[in-house]
Amino acid sequence: MAYTTEMGNLFIFSAPSGCGKSTLVRLLCEKDSQLILSISTTTRARRPHERHTKDYFFVSENKFSKMSNQNKFLESATVFGHLYGTNRDFVESVLRDGNDVIFDIDWQGARQVKSQYEGAYSFFLIPPSMEALRKRLVRREQDDLQTIEYRMAKARSEITHFDEFDFVVVNDSISTLHELVASSIDAIRHNKPVQLPDPQPVINSLLTESV
Repeated sequence: MAYTTEMGNLFIFSAPSGCGKSTLVRLLCEKDSQLILSISTTTRARRPHERHTKDYFFVSENKFSKMSNQNKFLESATVFGHLYGTNRDFVESVLRDGNDVIFDIDWQGARQVKSQYEGAYSFFLIPPSMEALRKRLVRREQDDLQTIEYRMAKARSEITHFDEFDFVVVNDSISTLHELVASSIDAIRHNKPVQLPDPQPVINSLLTESV
C-alpha cells in the first residue's frame, strides 16, 4: 500500500530492554485516542500480566512461520531467541481510517517499517546511564542474573543504531519522557519543529561506560 499524506501517521518506538518503551507506549495510547497501538505477534511465552490479543498475539513457531510465508507481516524480527511480527492488514486499515499507528518494536523492525513507509517517524529511547539500566532490569524481577547480563550486552549493541532514528530521547523519568514525546507527536501533527534535549552527551557516555 502506498503511503499518502491523507493517511494517518506512523510513530515507531524502539529501545533496549528495560528503557521503559512499553510503559511509554501504553501511556501515550491511554491519553491520546488517535493513537492506535499495533499489537505484535510473538512466539515467546506470555508473562503473568500480559493479555492475549490486548498486549500481544501469542502463537506457536509453526503458526508464525505460516503467517510469514503468507506475507502477513509488515516486519518481523528475532529478539532474544523469540519471533516478533507486525500484522500488515491491521496497520494499513488504521492508516486508511486516518488514525495514527504506534509501533513498539526493536531496531530491526523499525528499519523494516521505515524502508516501506518513508514518512514514518521513529523514536529511540535510551537510559541515562548503563548503571541505571542495570538497576531497572534488576528491579523489575523478570530475569535471572545471566539473562540480565545478556540484556546489558545487547543494550550496548542496540544503542549503536541510534543514528537510524529520527529522534533519540533519554528516559530520566517516565513522566518527563511522556511529556516530551507527547509534545513531539503534537508538533509533528501540526507540522511544527520537534524540540528535544540534545542526547549526544548521554549517547557518548553509554557507548564508553562499562556494563
